[in-house]
Amino acid sequence: MAGPASILDDPETRARWASFAWDPANAKAAAAFVARYPAGRQQSAVIPLLDLAQRQVGAETNTQGWLPLPVMEFVARELGMPVIRVLEVATFYTMFNLVPVGRFHVQVCGTTPCMLRGSDDVLAACYARGLKKGKTTDDGLFTLTEVECLGACANAPMVQINDDNYEDLTEAGMTAVLDALARGETPKAGPQVERQTSCPDGGPTSLKKMAERNYDYRGQW
Repeated sequence: MAGPASILDDPETRARWASFAWDPANAKAAAAFVARYPAGRQQSAVIPLLDLAQRQVGAETNTQGWLPLPVMEFVARELGMPVIRVLEVATFYTMFNLVPVGRFHVQVCGTTPCMLRGSDDVLAACYARGLKKGKTTDDGLFTLTEVECLGACANAPMVQINDDNYEDLTEAGMTAVLDALARGETPKAGPQVERQTSCPDGGPTSLKKMAERNYDYRGQW
């Protein structure tokens, strides 16, 4: 059944994930994370270990990954901390998925800058492809979530899909990204227009020589 914050705790989930343990590569990575902290402070590694666990679950299920309760209990044992402390972290940060998601977790920013720049068009592209907020498509490919600011306001509207940002989107641009992912391709992350990161569209408009080299303008001031 679903408990607080929609954490799943049912016999099927426990049967599937009760034996969760690090694979060899992640065991090494987890040990390295814990080793960053002084003795007695290993609980400080809870965020990277939860992220590592979510990624391992994702690799095993061919999804973006999520945190079944038995997996969070495993992380608690690894760090010698009460399970409730792990749950406090997992339920606070939206980077952690508490229920299963699809192969691609499409997180559309709906905060004011993105809304003013066309996030409704981005959502329209998602809806046209059958995505619904809070749901996973029948083919298991996409889960759609509307989220708060993701920190790319200068390149609004934008979405985060798994670990990548897609920015300067239009309805057509978002459709192209979703279609490419559905075909098994890897669309170009970042701005979907001709700009470098958050530089002006079309290239620099001032201090243009800095685009070529570390030019010293001081003599002209």
